[in-house]
Amino acid sequence: MDPFFLVGVIVCAVAALLCIGAGLLRQPPNDITILSTAAVELFLLAYTVGAVIRQLTGEPVLGEAWEFWGYLLTALLVPVGAFWWSILEKTRWSNFVLAASALTVFVMLFRMEQIWDGVAGL
Repeated sequence: MDPFFLVGVIVCAVAALLCIGAGLLRQPPNDITILSTAAVELFLLAYTVGAVIRQLTGEPVLGEAWEFWGYLLTALLVPVGAFWWSILEKTRWSNFVLAASALTVFVMLFRMEQIWDGVAGL
C-alpha cells in the first residue's frame, strides 16, 4: 500500500468527521470545516506532484494511465466545488456537502490506487 494513499485516507477521514460533526451540531460552515476541506485539496495537490515525480522516475501506472489522470483531475475539482457551495450557502447542510466531498475523494483515491497498481475494476 502506498504511503500517499494512507495519508489521504487519514486526511479525508478527519475532514469528513469534522464536517459531519459540525453539521450534526447545526453549525454553519466555519473555519474548521472549510480548512479541513482545504487540507483535502492540499493533499491532492501534493499527491499530484508525487504522481508526476513517480511517472518521471520510471514507475509506470500499471492500469490505464488516462483513467488514473482523469480520476485525479476530477478529484482535484470536487473539494473546490464543495468549498464554493459552502461559501454560497451558509447553512448547516453545507457541512454535509463538505463531508461528502471528503468521502468522494477517499473513494477516488482508493480507485486511483487500484489503477496505479494495475488491479482490475469491479
